[in-house]
Amino acid sequence: MEKYLIVGLGNPGREYEATRHNTGFMILDAFAKASNIVFEDKRYGFVTSTMVKGRKLCLLKPSTFMNLSGNAVRYWLDKENIPQERLLVVVDDLALPLGALRLRGNGSSGGHNGLGHIQQLIGPQYARLRVGIGNEFSHGGQINWVLGRYNEKELKTLQPAIEQSVEIIKSFALAGIAVTMNQFNTKERISFGDERGKDRQMAVGREDI
Repeated sequence: MEKYLIVGLGNPGREYEATRHNTGFMILDAFAKASNIVFEDKRYGFVTSTMVKGRKLCLLKPSTFMNLSGNAVRYWLDKENIPQERLLVVVDDLALPLGALRLRGNGSSGGHNGLGHIQQLIGPQYARLRVGIGNEFSHGGQINWVLGRYNEKELKTLQPAIEQSVEIIKSFALAGIAVTMNQFNTKERISFGDERGKDRQMAVGREDI
């Protein structure tokens, strides 16, 4: 039986619910709800699993806080004996407009501390689904933006991306990364300027960023 580890990045605790930085958690919650399964509080994270056409999908929401996400990912890969090519990490991305999706088979962290810590521990060779959260903030406002909650209008814009992300997760397990990339990657892509990039790279003093 093939097993896959699907990780949604975020921060634990009510104060972080529905924040932009917890978009990965939101997508895994939607997947679990659609699959009629519930998360259990286990070592390094909230964990559940389900079967999709003979394949076991293990869902993980790390409880380590964002910048130590790699501890949870490495532990559950080892515990479930899942090869790294069957790992998919769902993560928020400032460099994409709200609701845009970008699936990649590997790559850099893009300045995201959660991805950065994962790559410190297991390297860059794993799939990641980036979900756009936009970057409508002034210079120096990145922390408040990513830790801020979505408003009602933004949630409405994001909802189709959440639903499509659930389908991408299924396709990743059933059809593989290449087919899924060709089928689902959106065409829109933007990047933010050097100054915002510097802000993100410098935001390392908090465990939740």
